[in-house]
Amino acid sequence: MKSRRLERAVGVVVLVMAAAAGAMLWSGLALSDPQTRRPPEEGVVFGLWNILYDTQAPSTRLLLVAVAIALLLAAGVAGVERAIATRYRRSEDPGITPLAPKLVMARTAGVHHGPVTVTVLIPAHDEEDRIGATLASLAEQDDRPDRVVVVADNCSDATVEIARRHGAEVLESVDNTHKKAGALNQALARLLPDLGENDCVMVMDADTVLDQGYLGAVRRRMAEDRALMAVGGLFYGEEGQGLLGQLQRNEYTRYSRDIARRRGRLYVLTGTASVFRAPALREVSRQRGRAIPGRIGDVYDTAALTEDNELTLALKSLGALMISPRECAVVTEVMPTWGALWAQRLRWQRGALENLGAYGVTPQTLRYWAQQLGIGYGVIALSSYFALILVMVAALDAPVVFPFWVGVGLVFVVERVVSVWRGGWRARFLALLLLPELVYATVLNVVYVRGVVDILTGRRAQWAHVTQGADGRVLVSEGEKK
Repeated sequence: MKSRRLERAVGVVVLVMAAAAGAMLWSGLALSDPQTRRPPEEGVVFGLWNILYDTQAPSTRLLLVAVAIALLLAAGVAGVERAIATRYRRSEDPGITPLAPKLVMARTAGVHHGPVTVTVLIPAHDEEDRIGATLASLAEQDDRPDRVVVVADNCSDATVEIARRHGAEVLESVDNTHKKAGALNQALARLLPDLGENDCVMVMDADTVLDQGYLGAVRRRMAEDRALMAVGGLFYGEEGQGLLGQLQRNEYTRYSRDIARRRGRLYVLTGTASVFRAPALREVSRQRGRAIPGRIGDVYDTAALTEDNELTLALKSLGALMISPRECAVVTEVMPTWGALWAQRLRWQRGALENLGAYGVTPQTLRYWAQQLGIGYGVIALSSYFALILVMVAALDAPVVFPFWVGVGLVFVVERVVSVWRGGWRARFLALLLLPELVYATVLNVVYVRGVVDILTGRRAQWAHVTQGADGRVLVSEGEKK
């Protein structure tokens, strides 16, 4: 009951704490020495509203205060995350962290479990336009998977026929009403009982193409580290879809750069392509309804809107060690329209917040709470920036250039360009323009706010599926998450 209350209140918690972070930064910048400050100037907005605005750059002391607050918050989150990771890596309590590295190493010591095998599961619902390329990328790997299984879920197109034509096995879901999670649970219930300690299951989307070397890197990592329970992929956006496609590719490039800088410590095991040891998935199914949310016997929680994010939290809560190495890269679909992007991101954001509500505040979820609060603060900061720009433009009779803020803006632009450098010249050029990415960020901020509002108002969650019709039109089908 406590967990369910927190799930409903998660929107309030995030908004209040994000606002508090904004207020803290504002108070730091508001500290000033009256003897060294010029009085504010007066302006009129639309001939009706008298305002006061400051034309003087913040002092060095105030800038240091702002930087200190930001660094302290970042260092605090990083320090807590590292302490928690170390604690659970060394845990010896099988009742709380049965997948902790120290316990796994002790359990598997001195026993040869054979070579690392990889069984690929591809959940697919009407994916005839993409499933062929996905299966071809698996066949072209230097180190091919041992088995490829397409989990066909209520398909009404040629997905099953195309899969068999490419040599894949096909498991068709039976009376499944729980979307992707339900279909995968049915497939895993058949497969897991026969898999051993070094047998791995790779779950990948039907619109994903593996980079060469992905599976070889997975086998090598799993063979070298018996305690490693899962390997996630670093994803990049496919080519095409014009400006909107490039905006998404820039976003994904920055995400992959962040994970690489964290030396592979991942945020989420994405559904694009992630590999799990079979014992880890069996342990998750045993702990459902006990240590972690869900129904006993299920690997994926069918109540979760974002099943991949929820499974990540489940594994971390059980002490599992997981990484996203640089050599494990995949190319995934980008949304072709703003409507499709909205549906996708609203599901992601709503699902992430609901997952946090279901798990509550635990040592393993602190990092994710901080991430959501950071997004909330970003919403406040960016919207305030736009509002102040509009007020200034309306209040001044002529444009005024503030050298200090121009300098701050240039530093921001440089960071945007550097962070997408690996994406090529188009990514760098788009980042240099700045405005398109600010508009894109604003759209994502609106999605965030909508997700919070939906939770607060108790609106039923929607599961969106994006497909492309034979005439090239993009179709977004939505239905309630059961």
